[in-house]
Amino acid sequence: MHPWVGAGNDDQRHILTLLGLKTVDDLFASIPAEVCTERLDLPPAQDEDGIRKTFAAMANANAVMDSLPCFLGAGVYRHLQPAVVDAVLSRAEFFTSYTPYQPEISQGTLQVIFEFQTLIGRLTGLPVANASLYDGATALVEAVLFSHRVLRGKRNLVVVAETLHPMYRKVLDTYTTAAGIEVVVVPPTDDGRLDPEQVRAAASDRACCVVLQSPNFLGIVEDLPSLADATHEGGALAVQVVTEAVSLGLLAGGGDFEFDVVCGEAQSFGIAPGFGGPHLGFFACADRHVRQMPGRLAGETMDEEGNRAFCLTLSTREQHIRRAKATSNICTNQGLMALAATVWLEAVGGAGLRELAASCLARSEELKRRIAELDGPWRLAYPSSPTFNEFLLLGPGTGPELVDRLAGGKVLAGVPTATWGGSWPDGILVAVTERNSASDIGAFVAALEKLS
Repeated sequence: MHPWVGAGNDDQRHILTLLGLKTVDDLFASIPAEVCTERLDLPPAQDEDGIRKTFAAMANANAVMDSLPCFLGAGVYRHLQPAVVDAVLSRAEFFTSYTPYQPEISQGTLQVIFEFQTLIGRLTGLPVANASLYDGATALVEAVLFSHRVLRGKRNLVVVAETLHPMYRKVLDTYTTAAGIEVVVVPPTDDGRLDPEQVRAAASDRACCVVLQSPNFLGIVEDLPSLADATHEGGALAVQVVTEAVSLGLLAGGGDFEFDVVCGEAQSFGIAPGFGGPHLGFFACADRHVRQMPGRLAGETMDEEGNRAFCLTLSTREQHIRRAKATSNICTNQGLMALAATVWLEAVGGAGLRELAASCLARSEELKRRIAELDGPWRLAYPSSPTFNEFLLLGPGTGPELVDRLAGGKVLAGVPTATWGGSWPDGILVAVTERNSASDIGAFVAALEKLS
């Protein structure tokens, strides 16, 4: 193999001649002059050690989630990170694995996918799950397109709860606009929950599916049985979206209430909050619709010697034999993130997940109780509605103002709802997990008292 050699001046002149150009600047002539610059205002060059120290000093100036009492959530959550997760992820046979096309050399990856699917199925209450989705937003989109296919494209209406995560809604709008699917939004009632009668009326006999999130964007737990009945009455499929997967440690998944699809975000299972990712989408459905499921499905079988083995059972992507008839163009199985979630769930265990979820709930309820006891302008937006580990807090100012003022008091108080729009009040969405200690909760309450 020849070493790579960069293009020299002669190569550059030859390429420009072929393109009919005289100078390299001619390549960029179409770029408006007002967005161009002669040079970047950068500091003088440094050696490697100097650059490392400079960037370390810049990083140390940041307020990070572990350096202050942190109550950020809104779809991305801090949870415990057992060391075993990173230890397994860093092993080369997993870290470098990609697509398990050849089962004879991919048994480890295929087994992980199979176990991930099994765990998701148990948590959601549905028998079949896949492992091929980027994040919760794309999982939702795939659920809507799945519903449209199941009903043979005869219904081009989707009913969506306004309390679905607003970022998920934006991704859904991108897809449905191109596909010619109409989206109707149902707002929450005064208690932050959906009214089954409004859902029934919006869906009528025209909708292919009804999409709702529970716990919803405001942290409130929806009445899943009633909403499933209202959806199915008109013949639509019921889709539950979950953004805080740890809630499934205490709350039954939609499959236990006859939901046709449960999908969402599994970031809470062993994937640390990052700057926009990576995340991990999950998708589970009923057996009868399995052939319309997007992405990949790993199955268990036996090899010719009678040993337990794993293989891709269904893989209806456009890159495979389905081509134009593919159910999805999802182009990766998110194998590494599925591995992280699988190791995390198996390390924590079923009892551990319940205990962890109960801890989130208990700490959240403790903070709500202490806020309710404060004399002053602070109040819960939906005090009588059931929540899991997140709730909307109102105070003396707009959400962005309150977040900034509380940050000045060394508390990362939450996410301002005004950022997302919606018909709900302008306040702070506060998330409490097992990572929030008693001292964190005390610091939060003390910061509220100072601003009262």
